[in-house]
Amino acid sequence: MLKKIVILMTLLLVAQTSFSQQKTRADRFFEKGDYTNAAKYYEEELAKEYHKKALENISVAYYNTFQYRNASRYLKQLVNGKFGEKDKSYDNEFNFKLYQVLSVLGDYETGLDYFKLYKENLSASLNKAEAIETIEAFKLMNADYTIKLASFNSPASDFGAVKLKDEVYFTSDRDNKQLLPKKYKWTHQPFLDIYAVSVSDKNEMLGEVRLLPEHINSKLHEGNFCFSKDGATIYVSRSNFDDGKKEFDDNVNNNIHLYVATRTNGEWSALEELDFNKPAFSYQHPALSPDGKKLYFSSNQEGGFGSFDVYYVTVNVDGTFGEPVNLGETINTENREHFPFISDDGNLFFASNGHFGLGLLDNFVSELVDGTFSKPINLGAPINSQYDDFNLNYYNETEGFFASNRNRLDDNIYSFNQIGEIFIREYINLFEIRDKETKEFIPNAMVTLLDKKGNEIYTNTLDSIASFNKNLLAGNYVLKAANDAYENGVINVKVLEEQDQKHVLYLTKLPPVLPPEPPKPLDPVEVLIAEKGIDKNLKEEDPKRFELLTDVEGPPVIEKDGKLFFQLEPIYFDFDRWSIRADSKLVLDALAAKLERYPDIHLKISAHTDSRGTVRYNQILSERRAEATRNYIALEGFINARRMKFQGFGELSPIVPCPMLNCTDEEHQLNRRSEFEILEY
Repeated sequence: MLKKIVILMTLLLVAQTSFSQQKTRADRFFEKGDYTNAAKYYEEELAKEYHKKALENISVAYYNTFQYRNASRYLKQLVNGKFGEKDKSYDNEFNFKLYQVLSVLGDYETGLDYFKLYKENLSASLNKAEAIETIEAFKLMNADYTIKLASFNSPASDFGAVKLKDEVYFTSDRDNKQLLPKKYKWTHQPFLDIYAVSVSDKNEMLGEVRLLPEHINSKLHEGNFCFSKDGATIYVSRSNFDDGKKEFDDNVNNNIHLYVATRTNGEWSALEELDFNKPAFSYQHPALSPDGKKLYFSSNQEGGFGSFDVYYVTVNVDGTFGEPVNLGETINTENREHFPFISDDGNLFFASNGHFGLGLLDNFVSELVDGTFSKPINLGAPINSQYDDFNLNYYNETEGFFASNRNRLDDNIYSFNQIGEIFIREYINLFEIRDKETKEFIPNAMVTLLDKKGNEIYTNTLDSIASFNKNLLAGNYVLKAANDAYENGVINVKVLEEQDQKHVLYLTKLPPVLPPEPPKPLDPVEVLIAEKGIDKNLKEEDPKRFELLTDVEGPPVIEKDGKLFFQLEPIYFDFDRWSIRADSKLVLDALAAKLERYPDIHLKISAHTDSRGTVRYNQILSERRAEATRNYIALEGFINARRMKFQGFGELSPIVPCPMLNCTDEEHQLNRRSEFEILEY
C-alpha cells in the first residue's frame, strides 16, 4: 500500500484481539498506525514465540512501510502455518498481499501461485501459464510512452501533479518549514499539503516551490485535487475535520472527504465539504469530466465491489451534486481502484491493483465507446513497473504526469509523452499479387492469408485486379498465392501500428515450353527417411519426433548423438560484435516461423566465438551473442522468450582448431556461430 493511498484512505484504527490478556506495546503502536515502531516491537515478540496475530500485524506493518522483503518473510510464515495456534486458517487478503510483494521482488511465478489461491477462495479461477505470458507481453510490448523524472521532486513523497497554464500543482509531505510541525504516525513525515511551482514549456522550474494558503492547506492532510477547466474551482481530498478538530465516525475512524473552493481575483475561498460525503466512509481523488458535469472519485462506501471503487456524481448547475454512481464491475474489482482521470476524449484513466498488472498499483485506461467504458487496458512499461504506479493525467493531447515509487520508498512525479497508440486498433492493409517481371496484376490468383498461429483469416480467388484490403491488428502474418501459370509464392507480412500499409507478392512465371515430363518425384518424406536413416517404427513410437524429422517446410531438423537440432544456415557474427547481422536475420525469421507452427518446442541456443581475445572475454561475448539471438527471435519473431534457453561456450568448441591463432578470417568466421538444440517438443 503506497503512501498517498494510505494518506488519502481512512486511517483505520483497527481493534486488534490480542493473544494475551493485555495488549502489547507493539499492538498499541499498530493500532495508532505507527507501523515503523510496531514492526520493531513485533520483531522482539516473534524472536521469542510465533503467534498468528503478531505475524499478521508485522506483515501488514512491513507491507505498509514498503519493506517488501521483510513482509514476504513473515507472510510466508503465516500462510504456511508457522505459528503456535492450532487453528492454521488466515484471512484470504494475505494471499493477495504475498502475491503483490513477491511480484515487487521479481518472483512473479511464485506470486501467481498465491494469486491463484486468492482467486479460488473467491470462487474465481486463474490460468497461471496465461498470466505469465501476459506479464511477459507487458514487458516486451512496444513502449507507447517516454517518461522523465520531474524537476520539482524532493527527497520526500511527491505525487498528484496537475498542470494549469504555466504552473504545476502537486501534493507532497516535504518539510514545510513550520515550527514544531506535526508528523504523521504512519510515515513519520509531515502531513500532506498542496504546493505550486511555475514551469517552462518543458516543465523546468522557473521559481521556488510555494505552499498554497492556509485556508486550502491545514495541519492535517490535503491530498489529491483537480481543477475546473478555467482554474476557478478546486476539488480537494482532505482529512475530515471541522473547526480545526478531526471528525470521527462511529468506529473512531477519521475518514478522507471531498471539499471544494473557488478562486476570485486570485484569492481562494475556504474549503467547503461536499454534501454527498458520508461520515462512515472515505471519498478521495477527485476528477472532473471535460464538460464539468460529472465529478469522478474513489470511495469505499457501502455497496461497492471491493476495498475502493471509482464513482461519479453529477454536478448540477446550482452547485449541488447527485447521488454517487458506481462505475460497475467492468472497472471496479474486489481490490482497489483509485485516481480516476477523464481525458478530453472521455476515456477513463485510473490506477488499480485488482486488474492484472506488473506488480502493485498499475495505470489502466478504459475507452469510452458508445457511452460505455470498455474493458480496461494495462498501459504497460515504462508507465507501469512492479512497484506502485498511479495518478496519471494529461494536460494536453499527448503529455502529462504520473507518480511512482519504483526503486525507492518515496513517491516521485514523472512527466510523460505519449508516442504510440494505446488502444488496440485494426489497420487497413492492401495486398496485391503481381508478375515479377512485368509488375502487372496476375488475374485469377488464389490467395490465402494466415495469422501467426497458421489460422486462415482470408482466402479467395481474385479477379483481374489481383488485390484485396484487410483490416488487421498489429502483428505477423503470412500471405500465400498461387496461379497455374506461375510458381507458388509466399511472403511474411508484419503489420505495424498507426499506419496503413501495402504488401505486394511477386510471382515468377513458369517457362512457356516445358521439358518432357520427368519421372514422378519421390515422396519427399520417404526421401528424408532414407537419407536420415529414420526407423519407420518411430512414427508409431514417437510421432512428434517423426514429424519433426520429416517436416520439409522451413529449417530441417536433424539428429546428432540422440539429440535433435535445427539445421540452419550459420548464424554468423562480426568480429568482436554480438549484434545480429542482416544476413542472419532472414535465417532467424525462418526459424521463428517454424517455432510458431510448433508451440511446444523449447530451444537451447548455444553461441561460440573464435579464439581471438582472452578466454574470459570470449566467454562473455558468446553469452551476449546467445542472448542477442534469443532476444531477436522473441522480439522480432514474436516467440515466447520462456521457450528459449541460451548459453555461451566461448572458444571451447571450434569447428576449425586454430593453434597459435593460425587461422584465416574465413576459418575464424566459421567458429563464430550459433547452434539450436531442441530440448522439448
